[in-house]
Amino acid sequence: MGARTLRQKLLEPEPVVAPGAYDALSARLAEQAGFGAVYMTGFGASASLLGRPDIGLLSFGEMVDHARRLVQAVGVPVIADADDGYGNPLNVLRTVREYEAAGVAALHIEDQVAPKRCGHMAGKDVIAASEMVEKVRAAVEARTSDLLIIARTDARAVEGLDAALERARRYREAGADVLFVEAPEDERELAAVAEALPDTPLVFNWVDGGATPPLGLDRIRELGFSLVIFPLTALFAATQAVQAALARMRERGTPELEGALLFGEFTDLIGLPDAQRLEERYTA
Repeated sequence: MGARTLRQKLLEPEPVVAPGAYDALSARLAEQAGFGAVYMTGFGASASLLGRPDIGLLSFGEMVDHARRLVQAVGVPVIADADDGYGNPLNVLRTVREYEAAGVAALHIEDQVAPKRCGHMAGKDVIAASEMVEKVRAAVEARTSDLLIIARTDARAVEGLDAALERARRYREAGADVLFVEAPEDERELAAVAEALPDTPLVFNWVDGGATPPLGLDRIRELGFSLVIFPLTALFAATQAVQAALARMRERGTPELEGALLFGEFTDLIGLPDAQRLEERYTA
């Protein structure tokens, strides 16, 4: 149902806006804020699970488990980072089947050389376009549902924009449902992406402080992007808030409670009343 819902939303005039979730709690918060989709960020997963940068340290199994937890925490479609597919086309077959079994609505695979790194970091490299075409073909053939396959190219930073656009065309011909040209460097390049890839849903990746300039949602819509992800906004906001709270507690010796979220409010937020009602139902 999540994949079918997402497919329908991508056909609408308004872009699908998906905040990044780095864990199940942040996914619930995004849904409670009224967003109709959630993006499982690999950068945030690495930061949350390992406390380390997004440089390919998380394993395939860890990412699938993480995706499953996010899907189970929310009722909206989850779009998941599947890195480079975790190997060759045979690995991609298993990646897609396991992510699909976890319940994600869409996943993206990228054409980076392993070990991959965040698309807005320096030092990336890409595999041959022909290798990625085979990965996309494998991903499309592996799915057994409406799961959307998003093909991402990181070639802009390595081979230039024209090469990245040519790669994206080839990935679309291989069967990708959505295209993701990572890290265009100005608005002119964003417009070129949209012009070169008409009639195909496109991803706009809004990375706070990243290589792509921030644009208003109206302008993103005008350019023709169908899916806007904000992978790091919640992670950065949470990190800053925790840093500030810990600094105050270290300075004063106790937490500052005025204006803070308290125990009862938090347990309500994460669903304790619902759990208690179920408990009463089954123990009556």
